[in-house]
Amino acid sequence: MELRHLVSFVALAEELHFGRAARRLHLTQPSLSAQLQRLEKSLGVQLVSRNSHEVALTAAGRELESHARVIVAQLERATRLVRATAEGRTGAVNVGYNLPASKHVLPDALARMTGTHPDVAVSLWEKRTGPQLAALADGSLDIALVYGHPSTTEFRYRRLLHRVPMVAVVGRRHRWADRSGVRFAELAEQECVLFAREQCPAMYDTIVHAAADSKISLRVAHTADDPGATAHLVSVRPLVGFASLTRAISMGVGVPGSGTVAVKLFDPVPTLDLYAVWRATESNPAVAAFLACLEPTAVPI
Repeated sequence: MELRHLVSFVALAEELHFGRAARRLHLTQPSLSAQLQRLEKSLGVQLVSRNSHEVALTAAGRELESHARVIVAQLERATRLVRATAEGRTGAVNVGYNLPASKHVLPDALARMTGTHPDVAVSLWEKRTGPQLAALADGSLDIALVYGHPSTTEFRYRRLLHRVPMVAVVGRRHRWADRSGVRFAELAEQECVLFAREQCPAMYDTIVHAAADSKISLRVAHTADDPGATAHLVSVRPLVGFASLTRAISMGVGVPGSGTVAVKLFDPVPTLDLYAVWRATESNPAVAAFLACLEPTAVPI
């Protein structure tokens, strides 16, 4: 049994007229008749009865018609889906992101994606930079929205946000709590809370390089990989933590009732760039579609 014979049979079953069915299929009547004969021979039954006045389906023909319709419809749907997937109009993409991406990049990107590729399923995963890049490498993420960009040729990248500022986070009883800003060099006199570099290499390196530029060494008294844990520590001890301005605002740092305050750092101002990163060997058209919906933007300072 050939699929094209089923397609021809469905057309004949609907038209019940060899001439009309042949025209619909862009076939000659002899070609349509030959296809029907081959189908009947492969099944060993008569599917159509005809005389000079009419064409009718036999009982076997009526039974085959219901099944053939399903098969042909499934084929047509599969064809549409395969073509849509190849063109990036359907499929799935897993996107990792951090807080600045959530605030400044994703809303517009998701709106564009929904408008241009409504049938692509976008799954979102909030993670810090290190875990995102690890997930990108093992294939569980397709796109990472992270601070900084990796130097390996395994990935490609594009900058989305430029100069996201970092701030110091201190408790309300800290002696910096009432200051609008402090020089970075003043951190030489403070004990700090820092995170493991693998959690966010770009942020870690930015802090360390700012210290080097200020000719100081940071006194790291505690390690806390979670921003919430950092906030708890500095709220009860005279320590200094670090956060992006976006993170500090999101955590409610400085609002009435909060136990922490954000203090601007300057001379130098530590800043971060946000990048979209993806695998260099990526072939999923949905990934290309999502990347096309990402546009560089400015972050309010």
